[in-house]
Amino acid sequence: MRRGWRPWPRQQWLQRLFVTLVLCALACLAWGFFWEPRQLVERDYAFALPHWPRECEGLRLDVVADLHTGSPHNGLDKLDDIVGRLAASDASAVLMAGDYVILSVLGGTYISADQLAPHLKPLTARKPVYAVLGNHDWWKDGHKVRAALESAGVTVLEDQARAAQFGECRVWIVGIGDKWETRHDVAGAFAGVGDDAPTIALTHNPDLFPDIPPRASLTIAGHTHGGQVRLPWIGTPVLPAEQRYAGGYLIEHDKHLFVSTGIGTSILPVRFGVPPEISRLTLRAAAREPVRR
Repeated sequence: MRRGWRPWPRQQWLQRLFVTLVLCALACLAWGFFWEPRQLVERDYAFALPHWPRECEGLRLDVVADLHTGSPHNGLDKLDDIVGRLAASDASAVLMAGDYVILSVLGGTYISADQLAPHLKPLTARKPVYAVLGNHDWWKDGHKVRAALESAGVTVLEDQARAAQFGECRVWIVGIGDKWETRHDVAGAFAGVGDDAPTIALTHNPDLFPDIPPRASLTIAGHTHGGQVRLPWIGTPVLPAEQRYAGGYLIEHDKHLFVSTGIGTSILPVRFGVPPEISRLTLRAAAREPVRR
């Protein structure tokens, strides 16, 4: 008699392989949907920047992006943890690169800017906080989000420049509007820079980086979430920006960019290989080549 098709392999080694693969898949799903999104890491970065003045040598700045408060495992208690760590840090200031609220994410709960902003006050009481708005903020009424952040003491810069003084170090923070949801007047933002002090450009979407003038010592962005999933040998399968801007530090055409991989999640509540991160930057002057005679 002809035997029918069997979904379960007869060979023992195939059975073991099948079980192992299923268990690995379940472990990866548990890690990506339940474990990693709950984490919060603090990573140190040191950048050597051109034309960085001696007075600003070693300036420390903390960067956070894409808080998306209300996404799964990322409620107001997580925001309080983030604020506590930022307040306790030795950084001179905090830069926030947009997307404080969520439009939609599976399993998420919408938390308005009016609800989350008061939780930032322990931070703004300790040090200056500069911010730009992201696409999700504009989808939920960017003017209301801005007003809520400013009521908590955050300096929101939308196509604006603001001089910051950290001891003897004078730096311009230039905030540029989101590439998708507002006009992002790069030239107008830099027109507000009044002297030759170094500038740090802050924007949400890193796809604006090619438009940033060389006048900026460093551009800081978010938006990508690092793809939320980074697989071995494959990288980031889905990214809402140019692939080269997925996350981390990049030098392109002698211009410097840092993309934060962010805190929260969007659309799907998954992070795999890209844990929520507070980025702690130390800015130094690039080594000057000796003058040849």
